[in-house]
Amino acid sequence: MNYNVITCIQPTKPMKAITYNKYGGTSQLKLTEVERPTPNDDEVLIKTKAAGVNDWDWGLVHGKPLLIRMMFGLFKPKKAKILGCDVAGIVEEVGINIKNLKVGDRVFGDLSGGNFGGFAEFTRAKEKELAIIPENMSFEEAAALPHAGVLAYQAFFDYLQLQPGHTVLINGAGGGVGTIGIPILKHLGVKVTGVDSSQKLDLMKSLGADEVLDYKQQDFSRLGKKWDLVIDNKVFRKASAYKRSLKKDGVLVMVGGSTLKVFLFAAFGSIISPNKKLKLLMHKPNKGIDKLIEFYNQGIFKPFVGNTFPLEKTPEAIEQLGKGKTMGKTVVVING
Repeated sequence: MNYNVITCIQPTKPMKAITYNKYGGTSQLKLTEVERPTPNDDEVLIKTKAAGVNDWDWGLVHGKPLLIRMMFGLFKPKKAKILGCDVAGIVEEVGINIKNLKVGDRVFGDLSGGNFGGFAEFTRAKEKELAIIPENMSFEEAAALPHAGVLAYQAFFDYLQLQPGHTVLINGAGGGVGTIGIPILKHLGVKVTGVDSSQKLDLMKSLGADEVLDYKQQDFSRLGKKWDLVIDNKVFRKASAYKRSLKKDGVLVMVGGSTLKVFLFAAFGSIISPNKKLKLLMHKPNKGIDKLIEFYNQGIFKPFVGNTFPLEKTPEAIEQLGKGKTMGKTVVVING
């Protein structure tokens, strides 16, 4: 008589993580026990204390837009099976080639250029992806900063030489980019218009916005006003709408929205609008994080954490983001 023997191999160094193996929404996310990662020679192991929730997480778990499937697996996810790119925690181990970090350092960074892996008790990251958390910044605040803060910084400084008196509109300003960006813009002497849902208007005002608009009540592109810089986290309008919203030599920076419109504008913006620039923000993870730390240490801004969730509630946190209910940043607290 033959018997089939099935051996269950338990992780030798187990950890809890939120994982997924197929696209289809947050119902695919499961709290599981997996092997703790081992850092390579140029990496550190981080004991995760907090992880920020981003649009990346919503897009990756849904497999939308198509570009995400082209990057991470056409039919099922082959990379980033543990989501979460904004990470804050404590260095647990260091690879032999690590020069500037040591065990016990409080670190944070955006891992979207590498492994992701933030929604887990431990993750690994390259030294160049990390920075030391400022002394007075909490882990939750640190996890709220890297991705959204760097997007804001690059949108402000990579496309236009902002000067006092310039005018900037941020569409979707009640989220991470806007809540970090509005105080920085006000520090620079810029006049800021924030656009978002009605429940976020008071938040935008409290951060210093000169004008706030409820997008359900007012379409900024039909007010007869023009801005030097428009930053749109939700690009769904026609090119003509942006053209009439920009001053001569004005710039539209597209952070997110309809994939088709974003890439059409990026590819043909100079033809569509020769005197105005329609730019796709090509996110460069962690570029500008040093300047953001400087702004924070000067008291210019503080990351706004609207909600926190424990690790097992990560699917709920991502669902809330996807439905546009997030105020500022939503953060998952781990190893609390």
